[in-house]
Amino acid sequence: MKKITGFLLLSLFVISACKTVPVTGRKQLNLVPDFMIREMAFTQYDSVVRASPTLSQYDSRAQMVTRVGNRIQQAVETYMQQNNMSKDLKNFKWEFNTIQENIINAWCMPGGKVVVYTGLLPITQNETALAVVMGHEIAHAIARHGNERMSQALLVGMGGMILEEALKNKKQETQLIFLGLYVVGSNLAYSLPNSRMQESEADKLGLIFMSMAGYNPEEAIPFWQRMAAANTGGKVPEFLSTHPSNETRLSKLSVLIPEIKNKYYYK
Repeated sequence: MKKITGFLLLSLFVISACKTVPVTGRKQLNLVPDFMIREMAFTQYDSVVRASPTLSQYDSRAQMVTRVGNRIQQAVETYMQQNNMSKDLKNFKWEFNTIQENIINAWCMPGGKVVVYTGLLPITQNETALAVVMGHEIAHAIARHGNERMSQALLVGMGGMILEEALKNKKQETQLIFLGLYVVGSNLAYSLPNSRMQESEADKLGLIFMSMAGYNPEEAIPFWQRMAAANTGGKVPEFLSTHPSNETRLSKLSVLIPEIKNKYYYK
């Protein structure tokens, strides 16, 4: 009875916590209030920026990052207004910083705090490719992917607690086997596929936002090809990766780009 009650409570809790992703309409899990996510994100962002060699806004690279960020911000705000979703941006506090580090990365915290590392710029090579990356990262924030990933981790944790309770009278060896299988199974069946889905979703939304900002989305193909060439590490099988494979990403983008360009791209 306790096992059934725990499962039912968990199921009801999950159902009540489902939200709708802006733009795509996909149902997602949001167990953590948005204001808590933003507070944590802003604190972490401030900590990173203070501790890092941030470029002056007189630097041409920082100026480019800010210029691209402002254009995509305006595109996002226009899109959300057109679709009656401006309230989802009410507490965004947009900011764009460039950090002088040889790291091939960029990210956007929930709430619109964006960082680009100078190590990424030799691969982007131009402003339009930079818009591909920044549009993608900003799309993660618009789609509340940070909240969703934290919620998924909490859900897996709650499921593990229920399983542990159900196994408490079993032999220790049996407990360890079942709990180990639960961790691996939940990762392969739930966490990793959802992460790959979020990446594909951010690709699509990012293309829309960059196109509305006046950047040609066709640049996404050569950019991701350059990113793939820059990845000198071992290739992880797609089913064990949080990101879609390069082949999958490029295949999906080749289908999306003509449609998005025709609908959203204006020079």
